[in-house]
Amino acid sequence: MLRPNFAHPFTLGCSSLAVVALLAGCAVQPPAPPEVAPRAEACPAGVPEGARCLRGQDSATSHYLIVMPAQWSGVLVVHAHGGPALGPPQASRATADIQRWAITVREGHAWAGSVFRQGGFAVTTAAEDTERVRRIFVEHVAKPRRTLLHGQSWGAMVATRAAEMFPKSWDGMLLTSGVVAGPATYDFRMDMRSIYQHLCNNHPRPDEPAYALSIGLPADSKLTPAELANRVDDCLGVRKPAAQRTAEQARKLKTIVDVVKIPESSVISHVNWGTFTLRDVVSKVGGTSPFGNVGVRYVGSADDAALNAAVPRFTADAQAVKRFAADVDHRGRFVMPVLSTHGIGDSTVFVEGSDTLRQRMVAAGNGQRLVQTFVQSNEHSYLGDATYPPLFEALLSWVDKGDKPSAASVAQRCQAMRAAQPADCRFVPDYLPKPLASRIPPR
Repeated sequence: MLRPNFAHPFTLGCSSLAVVALLAGCAVQPPAPPEVAPRAEACPAGVPEGARCLRGQDSATSHYLIVMPAQWSGVLVVHAHGGPALGPPQASRATADIQRWAITVREGHAWAGSVFRQGGFAVTTAAEDTERVRRIFVEHVAKPRRTLLHGQSWGAMVATRAAEMFPKSWDGMLLTSGVVAGPATYDFRMDMRSIYQHLCNNHPRPDEPAYALSIGLPADSKLTPAELANRVDDCLGVRKPAAQRTAEQARKLKTIVDVVKIPESSVISHVNWGTFTLRDVVSKVGGTSPFGNVGVRYVGSADDAALNAAVPRFTADAQAVKRFAADVDHRGRFVMPVLSTHGIGDSTVFVEGSDTLRQRMVAAGNGQRLVQTFVQSNEHSYLGDATYPPLFEALLSWVDKGDKPSAASVAQRCQAMRAAQPADCRFVPDYLPKPLASRIPPR
């Protein structure tokens, strides 16, 4: 299966004036509907003292939260959260997000985050919701001097989409632990499912209805994440100490770890995502799968020839591939400065995806607008309080003064800001990620 670099058709999104400005031939649409002012509410625990919190539900039904610090820098950070969370959106998601990202408010910046109107994989609509919460802030709270777009994990997919759809809305973009390599990021979960089923043959079990693993799970399946984790543990002993695993469990687990290139600790999570998240993607793109592994050559096992001969193979549906890319992918056409960071040992979203971001921005003529930093960490969701202040400062200095940072200057600034605890600064200025194909076999 080829992963073409699709231009966004924007038939999904000629609804905004920002998109219209980019595309010749789209008819001018009426202005977006007015948004109701948010209501004041008590701030969640963990939000800096003196901050003011505002909640609401926008015209597209997305819940959101806005937090104004006691002493405002004039900067608004619009946060695109990770996930995607499956199932109906919950307003409480915004509470969890600000509790994790309270560092933004502690730095004096206003924070705004949408919960997104749709659960699961719906990147284009999430990008629209992200733009909408920015507009609500401007219309009903304050006029920021600068607006930064922050995409975290899967939220980086949302942020890169929003950056291309609404280019005039953002002064700079920060991507942290980001999914920035498009649909290819998820191919290895197709690999995981196929290799796992070859080794374990319990997902589905022989006495259960067979289905194409590329759909993740049939829509009517009642399998739960807890039940799936038990199946994985039965086969691989992954929740047991190594000394308590059988020789067969140890052999199978080693094969997965060595071929898929993930640590033991993340096997259950990736089988879960390769089941329930893939099912959600298939439901969003019309019921056929954009994932396949025909022609993929797996390496790293004790007998690669035998593995490749035995692993079940599936063909991606060409139309599903196009629909998925149209919803989630970017072309690197960003008109604002982009600063990114990623944990080198991140086993949830591989650091090698950062190389794809660089390649795409260079191909789009925007290589000079990108600075990438990397942190010596295995963490994914949060890289520590020391990491983010120098990134915010560097991005704002770049936007305000044209002072383009470097990986080295960010690392040095972190050390200066954490002089009492320099070990908290784990930036690795000379790190360069390998291509994504070195981690996920291309197709």
